[in-house]
Formats: sequence, C-alpha cells, structure tokens
Amino acid sequence: MFCPFCNEQETKVIDSRLVADGHQVRRRRECIACHERFTTFEAAELVMPRVVKRDGSREPFNEDKLRAGLQRALEKRPVDTERVEQCINRIKSSLRATGEREVGSEFVGNLIMDNLKEIDKVAYVRFASVYRSFEDIREFGEEIAKLGD
Repeated sequence: MFCPFCNEQETKVIDSRLVADGHQVRRRRECIACHERFTTFEAAELVMPRVVKRDGSREPFNEDKLRAGLQRALEKRPVDTERVEQCINRIKSSLRATGEREVGSEFVGNLIMDNLKEIDKVAYVRFASVYRSFEDIREFGEEIAKLGD
C-alpha cells in the first residue's frame, strides 16, 4: 500500500476491525518513512453474473433495476425498507452462489418471485402478473390458488 502523503510503498497496519456488518475491514496504517497515518477499507470484490434476456441479449446484472422492480411490486404494502434490502442481498447471494458467469432472466425472475412470496403475497401476485404476462382473471386466480398450497 502506497502512502498517500509521501508515496512510500512500505506501510504497516496499526489496527484492523470489521465494519459494515462484517462486509468490510477498516485498517489504520502508518507510513514507515514519514510516519503519517491513514485509513484504508478492504472489501471482497464479488462479480455478479451477466443476465441473458429472453431475446438472447446479454446485460450486466443491475441492482438498481432489481430494487426498482421490488419497490414497484411492494408499492403501498406494509413492508419496511430493511426487509427489501435483505431480500436484495439474498437474491444477489443466490446469483453468486450459482458460480455461473451468465444466468437466464427467467432464473432471476423466479428468485425474485420466491423471495416476494415470503415477504408479501400481494406483491408476489403483482410481480408475477407482470413477469408472466397474465392475460385474464383466470390466470390471476390460478396463481392465487397456488399460494394456498
């Protein structure tokens, strides 16, 4: 690690501690040459798989798009922001756990629906109606009937 003050390469770690719920390490460092101290943060760089769309196009996983879709389905529902963030983290973890470089959009959609089913059944049906392009009330009824199983 280069010293930001004198550009010396040799620094020593004085203190390390976990931050951000254990997802980052905060390190206090001291330069061997100029004795200035500074802080660094270390986090794992986790690569998300690319998403293969129904039309065969590929795009990088987009967390903002995931969050927007969840928020749209959960609009005016009694679900707090913390549960939405936990849901997003579970979906991202599941995607990384596949170990694949690419995943189908259908797989991502099913992960979202599985998580929504646990959080809020109304949001689940809302999302499913758009995701599966329900054509009539019968398809809504069938999906709601599946929730009772």
